[in-house]
Amino acid sequence: MIPEYLIRAFLASIMVSVLLGMLSPLINTKGLAFLTHALFHSLLFGAVLGMILALLFENMALVTLTALLVTLVVVLLIAYLEKRGFSSDSAVGIVASFVAGLIVLGFGVLYSVMADRPYFPLSENIVSYLTGDIFLITISNLEALAVGGVLLFFLMLALYRDFLYLSFDPEGMESYGGNTTAYLMVLYAIVGAIGALIVQTVGLITLQVVAILPGAIALMVSNDLRKVLGVSLFVTLTVQLSSVALAYFTNIPPSGLATIALGIIYGVLLIRR
Repeated sequence: MIPEYLIRAFLASIMVSVLLGMLSPLINTKGLAFLTHALFHSLLFGAVLGMILALLFENMALVTLTALLVTLVVVLLIAYLEKRGFSSDSAVGIVASFVAGLIVLGFGVLYSVMADRPYFPLSENIVSYLTGDIFLITISNLEALAVGGVLLFFLMLALYRDFLYLSFDPEGMESYGGNTTAYLMVLYAIVGAIGALIVQTVGLITLQVVAILPGAIALMVSNDLRKVLGVSLFVTLTVQLSSVALAYFTNIPPSGLATIALGIIYGVLLIRR
């Protein structure tokens, strides 16, 4: 009989794969790889701030909620700076540097708050947040992932063609009356929301890799955008599910296995070109 936690892990992997499979080509075509670097910082700062609030109010649900809110603020600030004339790299660099300082400050406050509180399961939470542990996902986590994932999926689906126009021809989009600023902010908000939603399943350390490589692999295989999307979804789904299955027998974190598998696939394609 299949253990219940393994079924939950497979269901979560399917949801994560669909979101990342759709998002990854947009990250690559729009050139948002560096944005995921800022996403790493904002999610970590949001998690630290959420853990401080979780200690004060004894509610671990505040960790994910705070990380989501902080990440949305950060990515929207980056989008705003871009529209003010900063290049994408400059906007990300400015915001990420500031957030990095806040992370260090946040850890100092977190340790002080922890010293004055009784035991609270933060150590396990921090480790699972950084490395990801999909086998620890609960029913409530799965429900939150399903609800948030469905909303983000249909939002991306409705705006996917507009996001592609934004990536390839923003001037043409503006000439036809499209509000590129609004689309850019919505796209950045989607990237941030998906990152906050899946980070505890894929891990903060490996999030940047699993968000970028499926789309990069798909773009190496085909130039047709429909095929690119299909390949990205197929690669993400195959790697995520196989990593969970292999992790079940080897006790190796599935996020690490997924990252290695994606790296090998990308490396092989790069060598064969």
